[in-house]
Amino acid sequence: DYTMERVVEVARKLREDHDFRGYIHLKTIPEASQDLIDQAGEYADRISINVELPKQESLDKLAPEKNIERTQKAMGGIRYRIEENKERRKSRAPEIRKERPFSPAGQSTQMIVGADGAKDQDILQRSTRLYDSYRLRRVYYSAFSPIPDASPVLPLSAPPLIREHRLYQADWLMRFYQFSVEEIVPADTPDLDLEIDPKLAWALRNRHRFPIDLNKASRSELLRIPGIGTKTVARLLKIRRYADIRLLDLKKLRVSIKKVLPFIITADHHSARSGLDSDRLRASLVDRPASKQLDLFSDATVQLRTAKTAAISGQL
Repeated sequence: DYTMERVVEVARKLREDHDFRGYIHLKTIPEASQDLIDQAGEYADRISINVELPKQESLDKLAPEKNIERTQKAMGGIRYRIEENKERRKSRAPEIRKERPFSPAGQSTQMIVGADGAKDQDILQRSTRLYDSYRLRRVYYSAFSPIPDASPVLPLSAPPLIREHRLYQADWLMRFYQFSVEEIVPADTPDLDLEIDPKLAWALRNRHRFPIDLNKASRSELLRIPGIGTKTVARLLKIRRYADIRLLDLKKLRVSIKKVLPFIITADHHSARSGLDSDRLRASLVDRPASKQLDLFSDATVQLRTAKTAAISGQL
């Protein structure tokens, strides 16, 4: 509780002594008293408790002081306080309306990627349970970064940074594209493909569901098309109320024609079945090889540390 008291006191001083009205994201400690966690939520916009790893056996080996059950119990308490506060604020009483809302931006957590032998399937299954049970706003994924003279039970090298990026893409698919964990990482493929994004990987495994007619498909079907995001789907649904969708419409919406073309039907285009079934389809859609993480302490890294680093980005 001592550490948690100091953290809460810093947040209190920012709000009350310095009249700070900006965003505060406050990390909490699962073992801290509920009263201290309640105080944290009164001063912070968002509070978080890090689960760190998806499996208890990994925590027992790498961070034995951590316990998933205790962490989840604390998350449950935070969820209850957030929901209780929302109900309380529905009151029209002036004194209640003036109260600062409890953690108005919700709660979040973080998992380390590559520190243990967990598969991407394990990580995403844990994330799904946390989202469903505790209504988390975000799960953050952080690639493990080795340091010199670390514990011998830790890996000597970092995972590819692109793996972290793929997990964020998969997380996005679960939250906003109606994908399940089993669809993204089936039992026979427990790790995400590093060369292509998870939606494209799903589409290539399910070619029988394509091509999809942009002028007839439901919203959920449109969300399954590689290269088409939620905002584009909303615009397509609006356009087709007045006119048939054509390739020019996609170009105006800045959709990657190369990526979507094999999977769609428009008023002026019909994807050939032979193209969808081609063994070369995947190769034609891979933009570049998977990124390789440089060793933080290698000579090459020292020589290249001033070089411009390309950002990892992708279109779902």
